[in-house]
Amino acid sequence: MRRNPSQARSRQTVERIVAAGRAVLAEQGYDAFSTNRVAAEAGVSPGSLYQYFADKDAILTVVIDRYWDEVAEQVAASLSDRIGPEPLGPETLRAMADALLRALEADPALLRVLAQELPQSANRERRAALERRVRDLIATYLAARPNATRRPDVALAAWVIVVAVENVALHWTLDRPAFERERVLDEIVTMVTAYLVA
Repeated sequence: MRRNPSQARSRQTVERIVAAGRAVLAEQGYDAFSTNRVAAEAGVSPGSLYQYFADKDAILTVVIDRYWDEVAEQVAASLSDRIGPEPLGPETLRAMADALLRALEADPALLRVLAQELPQSANRERRAALERRVRDLIATYLAARPNATRRPDVALAAWVIVVAVENVALHWTLDRPAFERERVLDEIVTMVTAYLVA
């Protein structure tokens, strides 16, 4: 961000610009994303926009960061709330997968643009941060409970779980195959449970 908004009115303007950036990106796609379109959607002049953002990439960075932060927060909160002294059971696994699906389903149009239209370099770091955060929670949990899994390397097991669940959730959200949501959750739980005890 070019200028740090210190006054309430300036902060409101920045929030309007970011919200407009998110809306333009979701509704019109990456190729149509421009500072002029964002300014028009936000109801501000391009000059006002440039006071806070150097270019469209600066707005895009904030939109991407906030989106993945929202997803990470929902999944991590669900996992943190559910993890207790018992093994990583079906209820906890289902809650984790459900939280990820809910987070991805919240804005499928934006998710589609982020996953399919943006250059991978623009998205990679934020997705990696989400994966790392959830992976670390799972690895810590498994390490503290040696009987929770037969996998010899809990860090690797956590990585496999996160990548597998994330990919199933992402494809189900974007592709919308003809499978009921509850059945998809059942299959995720079965897959992860079988993997942990194999």
